[in-house]
Amino acid sequence: MIQRLLLIACAILMIACHDKPSPMEEGNAVYYWRTDLQLDSLERAFLKQYHINKVYCRYFDVVMNDSLGPMPNATITFSDTLPEGIELIPTVFIVENCMHQKPERLAEKIVQRILQMNETNDIKGVKEIQIDCDYTAKSRKNYYDFLTTLNAKLSTLNIKLSTTIRLHQLSMKAPPVDYGVLMLYNTGHPMKFMERNPILDIRDVAPYLRYLEDYDLPLAAAYPVFLWHRIIQGVDIEHVATAEEILKVKTAVEKERPELRRLILTYDLANDNINRYKTETYEKIYSH
Repeated sequence: MIQRLLLIACAILMIACHDKPSPMEEGNAVYYWRTDLQLDSLERAFLKQYHINKVYCRYFDVVMNDSLGPMPNATITFSDTLPEGIELIPTVFIVENCMHQKPERLAEKIVQRILQMNETNDIKGVKEIQIDCDYTAKSRKNYYDFLTTLNAKLSTLNIKLSTTIRLHQLSMKAPPVDYGVLMLYNTGHPMKFMERNPILDIRDVAPYLRYLEDYDLPLAAAYPVFLWHRIIQGVDIEHVATAEEILKVKTAVEKERPELRRLILTYDLANDNINRYKTETYEKIYSH
Protein backbone atom coordinates (compact mmCIF):
# COMPACT_ATOMS: atom_id res chain seq x y z
CA MET A 1 0.00 0.00 0.00
CA ILE A 2 2.79 2.39 0.95
CA GLN A 3 4.68 1.50 -2.22
CA ARG A 4 1.57 2.23 -4.29
CA LEU A 5 1.09 5.61 -2.60
CA LEU A 6 4.72 6.48 -3.29
CA LEU A 7 4.32 5.60 -6.96
CA ILE A 8 1.19 7.77 -7.20
CA ALA A 9 2.97 10.65 -5.48
CA CYS A 10 5.93 10.36 -7.87
CA ALA A 11 3.59 10.30 -10.86
CA ILE A 12 1.80 13.43 -9.64
CA LEU A 13 5.15 15.16 -9.09
CA MET A 14 6.34 14.26 -12.59
CA ILE A 15 3.13 15.60 -14.14
CA ALA A 16 3.41 18.81 -12.12
CA CYS A 17 7.02 19.32 -13.23
CA HIS A 18 6.12 18.59 -16.85
CA ASP A 19 3.27 21.09 -16.78
CA LYS A 20 5.30 23.84 -15.12
CA PRO A 21 5.14 26.80 -17.50
CA SER A 22 8.44 27.88 -19.04
CA PRO A 23 9.46 31.53 -18.57
CA MET A 24 10.18 31.54 -22.31
CA GLU A 25 7.31 31.34 -24.73
CA GLU A 26 8.22 29.39 -27.85
CA GLY A 27 8.59 31.49 -30.96
CA ASN A 28 10.68 33.57 -33.34
CA ALA A 29 12.04 36.99 -32.45
CA VAL A 30 14.30 39.81 -33.59
CA TYR A 31 16.30 42.57 -31.96
CA TYR A 32 15.54 46.12 -33.05
CA TRP A 33 18.58 48.32 -32.36
CA ARG A 34 17.91 51.68 -34.01
CA THR A 35 17.09 55.01 -32.38
CA ASP A 36 13.69 55.34 -34.05
CA LEU A 37 11.05 52.63 -34.31
CA GLN A 38 9.99 52.90 -37.93
CA LEU A 39 9.24 49.88 -40.11
CA ASP A 40 9.10 49.84 -43.89
CA SER A 41 7.22 47.35 -46.06
CA LEU A 42 10.19 44.96 -46.35
CA GLU A 43 10.64 44.78 -42.59
CA ARG A 44 6.92 44.24 -42.03
CA ALA A 45 6.93 41.49 -44.63
CA PHE A 46 9.89 39.84 -42.89
CA LEU A 47 8.06 39.84 -39.53
CA LYS A 48 5.06 38.19 -41.16
CA GLN A 49 6.95 35.71 -43.33
CA TYR A 50 9.00 34.25 -40.48
CA HIS A 51 6.19 34.38 -37.91
CA ILE A 52 8.02 36.78 -35.61
CA ASN A 53 6.06 37.12 -32.39
CA LYS A 54 8.52 39.16 -30.30
CA VAL A 55 10.62 42.25 -30.95
CA TYR A 56 13.32 43.04 -28.39
CA CYS A 57 13.47 46.79 -28.83
CA ARG A 58 16.40 48.80 -27.48
CA TYR A 59 14.86 51.66 -25.50
CA PHE A 60 18.08 53.39 -24.38
CA ASP A 61 21.64 52.78 -23.23
CA VAL A 62 22.98 53.41 -19.75
CA VAL A 63 26.47 54.94 -19.79
CA MET A 64 28.78 56.17 -17.04
CA ASN A 65 29.00 59.90 -16.45
CA ASP A 66 32.04 60.82 -14.33
CA SER A 67 30.15 63.29 -12.18
CA LEU A 68 26.57 62.01 -12.29
CA GLY A 69 27.07 58.24 -12.41
CA PRO A 70 25.02 55.97 -14.73
CA MET A 71 22.92 58.03 -17.15
CA PRO A 72 20.54 57.22 -20.05
CA ASN A 73 21.80 57.78 -23.56
CA ALA A 74 20.54 57.41 -27.16
CA THR A 75 16.87 57.03 -26.22
CA ILE A 76 14.61 55.63 -28.95
CA THR A 77 11.71 57.55 -30.44
CA PHE A 78 8.55 55.88 -31.70
CA SER A 79 7.48 57.04 -35.15
CA ASP A 80 5.69 53.76 -35.76
CA THR A 81 4.08 50.81 -34.02
CA LEU A 82 4.60 47.08 -34.33
CA PRO A 83 2.10 44.98 -36.27
CA GLU A 84 -0.77 43.66 -34.20
CA GLY A 85 0.01 40.47 -32.32
CA ILE A 86 3.76 41.08 -31.94
CA GLU A 87 5.01 41.53 -28.39
CA LEU A 88 7.38 44.45 -27.74
CA ILE A 89 10.07 43.79 -25.12
CA PRO A 90 11.87 46.93 -23.87
CA THR A 91 15.60 46.25 -23.85
CA VAL A 92 18.24 48.35 -22.10
CA PHE A 93 21.97 48.15 -22.81
CA ILE A 94 24.15 48.92 -19.80
CA VAL A 95 27.84 49.69 -20.31
CA GLU A 96 29.86 47.36 -18.09
CA ASN A 97 31.74 50.06 -16.17
CA CYS A 98 28.43 51.24 -14.72
CA MET A 99 28.66 48.12 -12.54
CA HIS A 100 32.15 48.65 -11.13
CA GLN A 101 30.41 50.14 -8.10
CA LYS A 102 26.91 49.46 -6.84
CA PRO A 103 24.67 51.81 -8.85
CA GLU A 104 22.32 53.57 -6.44
CA ARG A 105 18.63 53.43 -7.37
CA LEU A 106 19.46 52.40 -10.96
CA ALA A 107 16.88 49.62 -10.97
CA GLU A 108 14.15 52.02 -9.85
CA LYS A 109 15.22 54.66 -12.38
CA ILE A 110 15.19 52.18 -15.26
CA VAL A 111 11.71 50.90 -14.37
CA GLN A 112 10.36 54.44 -14.04
CA ARG A 113 11.90 55.51 -17.35
CA ILE A 114 10.53 52.51 -19.25
CA LEU A 115 7.05 52.92 -17.77
CA GLN A 116 7.11 56.63 -18.62
CA MET A 117 8.18 55.90 -22.21
CA ASN A 118 5.41 53.32 -22.53
CA GLU A 119 2.81 55.76 -21.26
CA THR A 120 4.04 58.62 -23.46
CA ASN A 121 3.98 56.44 -26.57
CA ASP A 122 0.77 54.55 -25.70
CA ILE A 123 2.60 51.22 -25.50
CA LYS A 124 0.49 48.76 -23.56
CA GLY A 125 0.76 45.17 -22.45
CA VAL A 126 4.50 45.01 -21.77
CA LYS A 127 5.15 41.66 -20.06
CA GLU A 128 8.94 41.57 -20.02
CA ILE A 129 12.05 43.73 -19.84
CA GLN A 130 15.51 42.65 -20.97
CA ILE A 131 18.87 43.98 -19.75
CA ASP A 132 21.96 43.65 -21.93
CA CYS A 133 25.34 43.97 -20.21
CA ASP A 134 28.73 42.43 -20.96
CA TYR A 135 29.46 41.86 -17.27
CA THR A 136 32.75 40.36 -16.17
CA ALA A 137 34.02 38.61 -13.05
CA LYS A 138 34.84 42.08 -11.69
CA SER A 139 31.35 43.50 -12.18
CA ARG A 140 29.29 40.31 -11.78
CA LYS A 141 28.33 40.73 -8.11
CA ASN A 142 27.16 44.31 -8.49
CA TYR A 143 25.31 43.40 -11.68
CA TYR A 144 23.55 40.45 -10.04
CA ASP A 145 22.61 42.60 -7.03
CA PHE A 146 21.17 45.13 -9.47
CA LEU A 147 19.22 42.39 -11.27
CA THR A 148 17.87 41.07 -7.97
CA THR A 149 16.55 44.52 -7.07
CA LEU A 150 15.17 45.06 -10.57
CA ASN A 151 13.47 41.65 -10.61
CA ALA A 152 11.79 42.36 -7.28
CA LYS A 153 10.41 45.67 -8.59
CA LEU A 154 9.19 44.10 -11.84
CA SER A 155 7.54 41.21 -10.01
CA THR A 156 5.17 43.64 -8.33
CA LEU A 157 4.14 44.76 -11.82
CA ASN A 158 3.83 41.17 -13.11
CA ILE A 159 6.69 41.80 -15.57
CA LYS A 160 9.36 39.18 -16.31
CA LEU A 161 13.08 39.93 -16.46
CA SER A 162 15.59 38.47 -18.90
CA THR A 163 19.23 39.24 -19.62
CA THR A 164 21.74 38.54 -22.34
CA ILE A 165 24.36 35.85 -21.74
CA ARG A 166 27.68 35.98 -23.58
CA LEU A 167 29.74 32.84 -24.07
CA HIS A 168 32.39 33.80 -21.51
CA GLN A 169 29.64 34.31 -18.91
CA LEU A 170 28.55 30.67 -19.14
CA SER A 171 31.37 29.69 -16.78
CA MET A 172 29.93 31.94 -14.05
CA LYS A 173 26.99 31.39 -11.75
CA ALA A 174 23.71 32.11 -13.58
CA PRO A 175 22.12 35.54 -12.99
CA PRO A 176 18.90 36.01 -10.96
CA VAL A 177 16.48 36.44 -13.87
CA ASP A 178 13.68 34.45 -15.50
CA TYR A 179 15.77 33.42 -18.50
CA GLY A 180 18.77 34.39 -20.59
CA VAL A 181 19.40 34.96 -24.29
CA LEU A 182 22.67 33.35 -25.36
CA MET A 183 24.40 35.79 -27.71
CA LEU A 184 26.01 33.70 -30.43
CA TYR A 185 27.73 36.61 -32.13
CA ASN A 186 30.77 38.85 -31.64
CA THR A 187 32.43 35.66 -30.46
CA GLY A 188 35.96 36.41 -31.68
CA HIS A 189 38.63 38.97 -30.91
CA PRO A 190 38.17 41.98 -33.24
CA MET A 191 41.94 42.38 -33.66
CA LYS A 192 42.41 38.77 -34.85
CA PHE A 193 40.16 39.15 -37.87
CA MET A 194 42.84 37.82 -40.22
CA GLU A 195 42.69 34.45 -38.46
CA ARG A 196 38.93 33.97 -38.21
CA ASN A 197 35.62 35.84 -38.47
CA PRO A 198 35.15 37.90 -35.27
CA ILE A 199 31.36 37.91 -35.67
CA LEU A 200 30.96 34.14 -35.47
CA ASP A 201 33.27 31.16 -35.80
CA ILE A 202 32.57 27.65 -34.50
CA ARG A 203 36.16 27.50 -33.23
CA ASP A 204 35.41 30.36 -30.82
CA VAL A 205 32.15 28.78 -29.71
CA ALA A 206 33.41 25.21 -29.23
CA PRO A 207 35.30 25.75 -25.91
CA TYR A 208 32.07 26.91 -24.23
CA LEU A 209 29.80 24.08 -25.37
CA ARG A 210 30.65 22.04 -22.27
CA TYR A 211 28.93 24.61 -20.04
CA LEU A 212 25.58 24.49 -21.82
CA GLU A 213 24.04 21.29 -20.49
CA ASP A 214 24.38 22.23 -16.81
CA TYR A 215 23.94 26.00 -17.02
CA ASP A 216 21.30 26.71 -14.41
CA LEU A 217 19.04 29.10 -16.33
CA PRO A 218 16.52 28.67 -19.16
CA LEU A 219 18.14 29.85 -22.39
CA ALA A 220 17.08 31.22 -25.77
CA ALA A 221 19.54 31.71 -28.65
CA ALA A 222 20.39 34.79 -30.73
CA TYR A 223 22.24 34.59 -34.07
CA PRO A 224 23.96 37.31 -36.15
CA VAL A 225 22.63 38.54 -39.48
CA PHE A 226 24.66 41.75 -39.57
CA LEU A 227 28.09 42.68 -40.87
CA TRP A 228 30.98 44.85 -39.71
CA HIS A 229 32.91 47.35 -41.79
CA ARG A 230 36.56 47.88 -40.90
CA ILE A 231 38.78 50.51 -42.55
CA ILE A 232 42.43 49.41 -42.67
CA GLN A 233 44.92 51.65 -44.48
CA GLY A 234 42.08 53.13 -46.47
CA VAL A 235 40.67 49.72 -47.45
CA ASP A 236 37.10 48.87 -46.45
CA ILE A 237 37.00 45.28 -45.17
CA GLU A 238 33.69 43.52 -44.55
CA HIS A 239 33.04 40.81 -41.97
CA VAL A 240 29.74 38.85 -42.30
CA ALA A 241 28.92 35.52 -40.76
CA THR A 242 28.25 33.00 -43.51
CA ALA A 243 24.99 31.09 -43.54
CA GLU A 244 27.03 27.90 -43.24
CA GLU A 245 28.76 29.12 -40.08
CA ILE A 246 25.52 30.27 -38.43
CA LEU A 247 23.84 26.93 -39.09
CA LYS A 248 26.94 25.01 -37.98
CA VAL A 249 26.87 26.84 -34.63
CA LYS A 250 23.11 26.39 -34.32
CA THR A 251 23.47 22.63 -34.76
CA ALA A 252 26.32 22.46 -32.22
CA VAL A 253 24.59 24.42 -29.44
CA GLU A 254 21.24 22.69 -29.92
CA LYS A 255 22.94 19.32 -29.65
CA GLU A 256 24.23 20.26 -26.19
CA ARG A 257 21.09 22.17 -25.17
CA PRO A 258 17.94 21.24 -27.18
CA GLU A 259 16.04 23.97 -25.29
CA LEU A 260 17.82 26.50 -27.52
CA ARG A 261 15.34 25.59 -30.27
CA ARG A 262 12.47 26.97 -28.20
CA LEU A 263 12.96 30.73 -28.67
CA ILE A 264 15.17 31.89 -31.54
CA LEU A 265 16.28 35.47 -32.19
CA THR A 266 18.27 37.24 -34.88
CA TYR A 267 20.27 40.44 -34.50
CA ASP A 268 18.98 42.66 -35.93
CA LEU A 269 15.98 43.83 -37.97
CA ALA A 270 17.16 46.00 -40.88
CA ASN A 271 16.79 45.95 -44.66
CA ASP A 272 20.45 45.14 -45.36
CA ASN A 273 20.30 42.20 -42.98
CA ILE A 274 17.06 40.89 -44.47
CA ASN A 275 18.57 40.96 -47.95
CA ARG A 276 21.89 39.44 -46.87
CA TYR A 277 20.63 35.87 -46.57
CA LYS A 278 18.40 33.67 -48.68
CA THR A 279 14.90 32.74 -47.57
CA GLU A 280 16.01 29.14 -46.99
CA THR A 281 18.74 30.35 -44.61
CA TYR A 282 16.28 32.29 -42.47
CA GLU A 283 13.92 29.30 -42.50
CA LYS A 284 16.73 27.09 -41.18
CA ILE A 285 17.79 29.63 -38.54
CA TYR A 286 14.21 29.87 -37.31
CA SER A 287 13.59 26.13 -37.44
CA HIS A 288 12.47 24.53 -34.18
